[in-house]
Amino acid sequence: MQTYIAFLRGINVGGRNKMPMLALRQALESFGFKNVRTYIQSGNVVFEAGLSSTNVIITLIEKTIQDTFGCSVPVLVMTAAKLESVLSQSPYNHETQISSNKSYFVLLFETPRQELLKIFKALTYPNEQFQVSDACVYLLCLNGYGKAKLNNNVIETKLKVVATARNYRTMQKVLALVD
Repeated sequence: MQTYIAFLRGINVGGRNKMPMLALRQALESFGFKNVRTYIQSGNVVFEAGLSSTNVIITLIEKTIQDTFGCSVPVLVMTAAKLESVLSQSPYNHETQISSNKSYFVLLFETPRQELLKIFKALTYPNEQFQVSDACVYLLCLNGYGKAKLNNNVIETKLKVVATARNYRTMQKVLALVD
C-alpha cells in the first residue's frame, strides 16, 4: 500500500458541490482505499491504496464522487513524496509569511505549455509575487489571497490548466496527516 493525497477542486464553496467529509471518507473506503483521512471541508484527502497509477486512482475518485454526490469535481492525486517536494520548494516559506497567511500554493493538474508559461512568467501584479514549477504556482499575496488579483481562476485561464489553491498551513496539515 502506498500513501496518496487527493486535492478536490471546488467543493463546499459558496453552496456548490456540497460534500460532507464523513460521507466522502465512507465512499472512498467502499472502493477499497484504506486509512482515509480528510482535513477541513475543502477537499484534502489522505489515503492508502494498493494501486500504483495515479490516473486510475483519479478516475476511481471522480466516479465515486459522481455516483455518491452527483457532481463532477476535478481531482488531483499525488504521492506523499511529491507533496513534500512541492512544499519544500516553496520560496515563500518564511515564518511571517506563513503565520500571516500570505503564502499559497496553486497546484496544477498538468504541466502548462511552455509558450503559455513564458507569457505568464512575464506578468506582474502589485503586492503579489509568484514563482512557477511544473506542479505549482507559488504565490505570496501581501494583501492576502482574498484581495489577490492573481488567483486560482486567473492562473487557470492564463495557463489553460485546471488548478486548486491551498494556503501554506493547510499544505503542512495535510502532509502531517500522512504520518
